[in-house]
Amino acid sequence: MLAIDKQQLAAWVETALTQTKLGYLPTYIPSLAEANPNNFAIVLQSIENQIISLGNVEINLSLMSAIKPFLLLYLLCEFGSNFVFKRVGIESSEKPFNSLEQLEIDGGWPRNPMINSGAIALSSLLPGNTSEERCENFCSWLNEYGKCQLFLDTNILASVRSLPNQNNQAIAEKLVEAGYIQDSKIALDTYNQICCLSGTTFDLANLGMLLVKYPNSEWKKHCCTVKALMTTCGLYEASSCYAVKIGIPIKSSVSGIVLGVVPSTGIIVCYSPPLDKQGNSVVGLFLLELISQNLNLSVFCSKK
Repeated sequence: MLAIDKQQLAAWVETALTQTKLGYLPTYIPSLAEANPNNFAIVLQSIENQIISLGNVEINLSLMSAIKPFLLLYLLCEFGSNFVFKRVGIESSEKPFNSLEQLEIDGGWPRNPMINSGAIALSSLLPGNTSEERCENFCSWLNEYGKCQLFLDTNILASVRSLPNQNNQAIAEKLVEAGYIQDSKIALDTYNQICCLSGTTFDLANLGMLLVKYPNSEWKKHCCTVKALMTTCGLYEASSCYAVKIGIPIKSSVSGIVLGVVPSTGIIVCYSPPLDKQGNSVVGLFLLELISQNLNLSVFCSKK
């Protein structure tokens, strides 16, 4: 179990929440721009299923980019690494998560699965004839294996569609031009739908346990790949900085979610909407840094 009690966690949360004012709400998705910046939730869940939680843990949150590790995991489990990594790379990017410039520099090759170009390319591989079928099939798989109750939040999806993301459209068209996807509209709409899959922080913690508990050796191998890419790419161009400061696999989301994986131990899910300039939750990363450093969670430190 993560060696922490609720009183100690509450003290760290109080310290972390002082950072709220340093972040901003994203404006390119209206529903996210309307979020209460003071909303907060955290769930810690151990591999033995012990749970500690604080804050607004029952509100539904859209996963947004926090879905990307699980998109990768699903495709690895279903089709294997050779198939997947013919469509996406494993290199970190020095440019923002939605960078068209990076994709153009790389000749249309999406650098990794944790940025938009890579996730759009991988979304095109989901089985189904329509974007709706693809999202539904993927969601059913996550709920079955993750023992969670994710659902497509149609209100969030309508908000996403109300301001079409021209940058993502250009990324999808570049991927078609480079030969990595066939239909830019279906791939992009699939990507938008899976980003609007939603659940509570308890659902997200259960989902995260997919990366901690393994039904077989092949699944474990794929989870190791996913966690490695979360560590090197999950916080975009800030990933290397937080690999040093926090030292565990992390994936962030513009909805304010931060998912931390403590290998062989458990999951930390934090939610706080204000973001830093890279698109990561200010409070979430501050709090994970406090927890990791105080509990010596870094995978790069000896536990002896």
